[in-house]
Amino acid sequence: MKFTRELAGTISIRKVSAGTVHVNNEAFAHSIVLTPEEVLGKWHDKPVAELTATDFADVLDKGPEIVLLGTGSRNIFPPRELTFAFARLGVGLETMDSAAAARTFNVLAHEGRRVATVLYLCE
Repeated sequence: MKFTRELAGTISIRKVSAGTVHVNNEAFAHSIVLTPEEVLGKWHDKPVAELTATDFADVLDKGPEIVLLGTGSRNIFPPRELTFAFARLGVGLETMDSAAAARTFNVLAHEGRRVATVLYLCE
């Protein structure tokens, strides 16, 4: 059995289930955006296909090197222009289902990486 030490002040996503995201000891019944240091708040439920770079302005202000976009219970790709906009800024954008985004966020956050994630609720 392998044990890992959690970094003090690091947020962990404990569970992603239908209609709820559990972050540390708090449950959220809406889509959220977070960094390893803070829950930035509720994420608008704009359809993934309609997302633009301006939707991520507050997230990008936090200076992440990568943004994970968890699109719910299945992977939905955002518009190509969004990916290109992130590339022009030198920030990675990875899209996956929300459970995979949560697992990836936890690994990167505990490695001390500058990561942010947007998690849409699973249906």
